Amino acid sequence: MEVTNVMEYEAIAKQKLPKMVFDYYASGAEDQWTLKENREAFSRILFRPRILIDVSKIDMTTTVLGFKISMPIMIAPTAMQKMAHPDGEYATARAASAANTIMTLSSWATSSVEEVASTGPGIRFFQLYVYKDRNVVAQLVRRAERAGFKAIALTVDTPRLGRREADIKNRFVLPPFLTLKNFEGLDLGKMDKSNDSGLASYVAGQIDRSLSWKDVKWLQTITSMPILVKGVLTAEDARLAVQSGAAGIIVSNHGARQLDYVPATISALEEVVKAAQGRIPVFLDGGVRRGTDVFKALALGASGVFIGRPVVFSLAAEGEAGVRKVLQMLRDEFELTMALSGCTSLKDITRNHIITESDKYRTVSRL
Repeated sequence: MEVTNVMEYEAIAKQKLPKMVFDYYASGAEDQWTLKENREAFSRILFRPRILIDVSKIDMTTTVLGFKISMPIMIAPTAMQKMAHPDGEYATARAASAANTIMTLSSWATSSVEEVASTGPGIRFFQLYVYKDRNVVAQLVRRAERAGFKAIALTVDTPRLGRREADIKNRFVLPPFLTLKNFEGLDLGKMDKSNDSGLASYVAGQIDRSLSWKDVKWLQTITSMPILVKGVLTAEDARLAVQSGAAGIIVSNHGARQLDYVPATISALEEVVKAAQGRIPVFLDGGVRRGTDVFKALALGASGVFIGRPVVFSLAAEGEAGVRKVLQMLRDEFELTMALSGCTSLKDITRNHIITESDKYRTVSRL
């Protein structure tokens, strides 16, 4: 079957992957309300396309933290990619590099920062979980920096792991032939079989629940890499992120895997953008499956988006070729959306190109 859109990879991945692995990638927290809402909230935003504009040339290039990329679509950190395909993070890194965009490597990758760097040139960010042992954190950050990574995406919404019931039922554990490569050789306990989710037990043992804004400052003392704060959903925290010296914000609800009944990221985006006041860029992840979603995020003030599940599902289906295809499909759809909306560059995409639920009550005054 020819794959014609990003969503179709999920069904293929479901057929190919062991149940424990597919459920780990696909599921959300508790009732999975936010998981559904991350998608559905996009569908409630409509376009106000402008016509009779010369769209024969369209420029999708942008700059993220000073790095020029081909489009505002980047790869979010997703853990343990070798569960999806033997090439795992290597394939993802090569696909991102080929598309001339940014890949974010998870702390919990099944390939190390050095291994990913060895795949060749590319702009890469490193997602960081802060462990109780700060020496481990400092070491890891230094290794990422040495391996040529360009920024840290600090995940701030995981003092404890969300309740993912599929993982509890399946007693999720990393398959025996894989390891969390960035922590190999460090005495950090293994992700063992437990009566629960093995990952939840691992997090409870290793991740620092006392993480606070002062640690964002501490990170700046140990690295010159810019720090993106990933997991912001409110104006209050956006203002604190700016004050703490963050280089950017990623509006994220962790793919709906942490606290259920938080809003979809696309619904929280505008509040965060307004609070940041243009002082630092704001990005979004969660629920992006179409080029139209990318356009909607940019119209609401995002500087770019990150995709997570589409990467692991396409990786499971077709390896590196799958990830390349996902990036290409999103790129093509986004370009088409721009053309049909009357935008020839990213700066042309404005708030007036869309209508949201809240606008429906005040449409007339805005026109």
